[in-house]
Amino acid sequence: MVTRHDTAASPTKEGGAAPGRPPAEGASAEAAKKRARLSRRWQRDMRWSPYAFISPFFLLFLAFGLFPLVYTGWASLHQVELTAPTDMSWVGLRNYTRIFDDDFFWNAAKNTLTIGIISTVPQLLMAMGLAHILNYKLRGSTFYRVVMLAPYATSIAAASLVFVLLFGRDYGMINWALGFVGIDNIDWQNDHWASQFAVSSIVIWRWTGYNALIYLAAMQAIPQDLYESAALDGANRWRQFIHVTLPSLRPTILFTVVVSTIGASQLFGEPLLFDANKGASGGSQHQFQTLGLYLYEQGWVNQHLGRASAIAWTMFLILIVIGIVNYVISRRLRASS
Repeated sequence: MVTRHDTAASPTKEGGAAPGRPPAEGASAEAAKKRARLSRRWQRDMRWSPYAFISPFFLLFLAFGLFPLVYTGWASLHQVELTAPTDMSWVGLRNYTRIFDDDFFWNAAKNTLTIGIISTVPQLLMAMGLAHILNYKLRGSTFYRVVMLAPYATSIAAASLVFVLLFGRDYGMINWALGFVGIDNIDWQNDHWASQFAVSSIVIWRWTGYNALIYLAAMQAIPQDLYESAALDGANRWRQFIHVTLPSLRPTILFTVVVSTIGASQLFGEPLLFDANKGASGGSQHQFQTLGLYLYEQGWVNQHLGRASAIAWTMFLILIVIGIVNYVISRRLRASS
């Protein structure tokens, strides 16, 4: 007797599906699990990828920014020499009190202030005037903008060496030109005010064009409707500049003043290379020694790493005060506008 087998009751060897589970249902479950894994992976990627992209900045900041800042703060509270940086002796605030009792520190602070004023005020005024001229349609305006930015791209060493030749006492071109109007040769490197003016001229030459382009960009963002309204009211170009351009540039002017002030407080390369003795003393009588040069002299010439660290932190606190003043002034300007 032959028995019939129901082929629909049991799976075939070629089907491969588990008993009681249709093939379509198993495939859909596997696809759902795969989509869930991809969704979780996509969510993790969207959450953590931005942090991975910006992590190089924070790693470099920790290595070359935060760690030196913390180390110099710790070293400023110790007596430590550059020849043995790991041999520290705790002295507390003694390095700071010695700095404030040092006449050379106050001389450097005064020189930094005077050179900063002599270089910043004419620089920003000239930059404002150049930007105002370039704001009008001129033939070859792109060429003039590139020319103004060229001094900024020039290295400090090259610019300073050229200015040393220009301000030479016996063979400098400046004294040669002054001789035509009956002025005797000026010792630019040894005279107090003359040397500060010469150093300031290097700063003015390098940064005037840079600030002019900043002012020019801000001027071009001013709506033309304001100028048209002022012209309809009978205002000439000078009145338009006073009553339209300057009020609109107040935040930009404040920004350039703060940045120039910070740059003046950190002035280092220009006075270092202008010194005839090629030292950090800032002239034979310290007549143009800035705080940056004073820090360099204490740390790398005299090898007093603890005192140099205290000077660095003092300069850092000065910059914080400048930043606070900038914040207060900017808030008042925004409130008054």
